Amino acid sequence: MATSSKARNAPAGASPFAVAAQRLGQGKFTDPQVTADGSMRASVALRELDTLWFATGTLCNLACANCYIESSPTNDALIYMTAAHASRFLDEIARRGVREIGFTGGEPFMNPQIIAMIENALSRGHEVLVLSNAMKPMRRHEEALLRLRETYGDRLTIRVSIDHHTKAVHEAERGPNSWQPMLEGLRWLSANGFSFAAAGRRLAGETDQAARNSYRLLFETEVIALNVDDPARLVLFPEMDASADVPEITTDCWGILNKSPDDVMCSNSRMVVHRKEEPAPRVVACTLLPYDPGFDLGDTVEQADRDVPLNHPHCARFCVLGGASCSA
Repeated sequence: MATSSKARNAPAGASPFAVAAQRLGQGKFTDPQVTADGSMRASVALRELDTLWFATGTLCNLACANCYIESSPTNDALIYMTAAHASRFLDEIARRGVREIGFTGGEPFMNPQIIAMIENALSRGHEVLVLSNAMKPMRRHEEALLRLRETYGDRLTIRVSIDHHTKAVHEAERGPNSWQPMLEGLRWLSANGFSFAAAGRRLAGETDQAARNSYRLLFETEVIALNVDDPARLVLFPEMDASADVPEITTDCWGILNKSPDDVMCSNSRMVVHRKEEPAPRVVACTLLPYDPGFDLGDTVEQADRDVPLNHPHCARFCVLGGASCSA
């Protein structure tokens, strides 16, 4: 995933890989009901479950500088999701009309059961979105992916993380020799008729249109057929600087910002995670917060059908003020 937030001070007792955003400003983001100044904290109800995410595990072939959950070749804070566990949750939502199943990581294609999980979701009629870096782990599954594309067509979308439209910025984030394999993966998806997308970032001071124009030039040069003007095909996330202060979101903010709780992604999505040393997967409110106990909603989707207090800096930075969503 292209979003990032660097903060090394995890709370006591948390996983050593659990990234907690800085609690900036005295008393901020402590009480789920009220903000530091005593105002009523905003919360978001699950309007409808449109997307159910599965965290396939935090293991990744890369160790990006600012990965929001510090995925790496050694981080197994979230262990591999199994096909059997995923199937249990797919059974649970069978009558809920869930449109989309998302798979995120880590790198999902490192999970040895990823193809089985994707096919299970597709065979049940869901659209499937897989977030990948399009490098060697994905390319090892070319034959299986071609079969799935042939069988299910555009109901399978692979979204590739590209941190910027320049090699220098991308490799500063993802490491040397990560640029060309990513482009080759995108070209393979494009040449073989997959439904695919890209997820990038807007740097500070870079407008949305300027970024899209630069991505357009890159993709045209690389012969990658992607409509950069479609926000579902080129998703541009805001920068997330954990060292910068951020306001808490109160109930009054909806009117002030002219936004609705229905615009926030926890109004329409949940994520299944399997934390290391926990006996079974759990459901959390947000793809950005797999570790925070305040966003753990239970061990079933039904239990997770409740309001989510916006009691974390990511709620403001990424979702409300940033206007971003991990789903298509």
